[in-house]
Amino acid sequence: MNILFILLGLVLLILGGNWLLKAAVALSLKLQIPKIVIGMTIVSFATSAPELIVSVNSALDGFPDIAMGNVVGSNIANLALVLAITIILSGIQVEKSFYKTDWPVMMIASGLLYGFIVFDGVLEQYEGIILFSFLVIFLIYLLKFQKPAVVGDLDEDDEPLALYLIVFFLAIGGVALWGGSELLINGAVGLAKSFGVSERIIAVTVVSVGTSIPELAASIIAVMKKEKAISLGNLIGSNVFNILAVLGITSMITPIRIVDEGLLNSDIFWMLGISFLILPLVFMPKGLRLGWRDGIVLLTLYAIFIYLTVI
Repeated sequence: MNILFILLGLVLLILGGNWLLKAAVALSLKLQIPKIVIGMTIVSFATSAPELIVSVNSALDGFPDIAMGNVVGSNIANLALVLAITIILSGIQVEKSFYKTDWPVMMIASGLLYGFIVFDGVLEQYEGIILFSFLVIFLIYLLKFQKPAVVGDLDEDDEPLALYLIVFFLAIGGVALWGGSELLINGAVGLAKSFGVSERIIAVTVVSVGTSIPELAASIIAVMKKEKAISLGNLIGSNVFNILAVLGITSMITPIRIVDEGLLNSDIFWMLGISFLILPLVFMPKGLRLGWRDGIVLLTLYAIFIYLTVI
């Protein structure tokens, strides 16, 4: 039953995220909001909605390790699993904005998170406010310099929807996200108890991969269609949003107190290490390009991370 809850929860999260995204894009088109603003705000929020709902819900339900483990695990999975599989299937060129803006901001956000939780193991409400404020400053900076969208690019054939359809998709998207998060959390906690492992282990493996499935599916479809629909900047933007928005908003609602020391002693260092590793991989052996060899390195690291986490 726990596995069934997890699978049903993941399906509802994916469907809910897609419905919310569809409604958000249609609403922005109706309001004639510029594409860059849509990409960096509405699309970013919609694609991070599964992580946000799962983290807020689990923190409020008294499972803080799932809230934190979900984001840390998702950030690891975005780079060491999603990006790895993408560049193994097809190499990608890296924009100069990677080392000028994207990567430094991701490392600053990751460093802030580490600094906030390393001493007392708690992400307090005022620290959440600082994280979210940094996101607002980052978005204003991007808008000012007209950088391409942080998360995802909109399809050129996006069509506006009637207002009643927008409201309908917003409603069912929100309900699906909330219901999916409840099922996923209940299934994850039940699975952890049945196997005698901690909620943190389930969070950084099953839950985090589950909430990264939309990005993985989009990546594989993009490669099959030979479209450059995903880039390193997009995934880094997603990681920035996960820390600054998801954990920022969650801790503003309720402080996140880490129970399992593994999050502080292991997982956070894996996130920092893999995030840092992307920089040398981008420049070696060929500048501003990621290929299949880099993908194998990242995928191998992810396999080691999962193995060491589970045993």
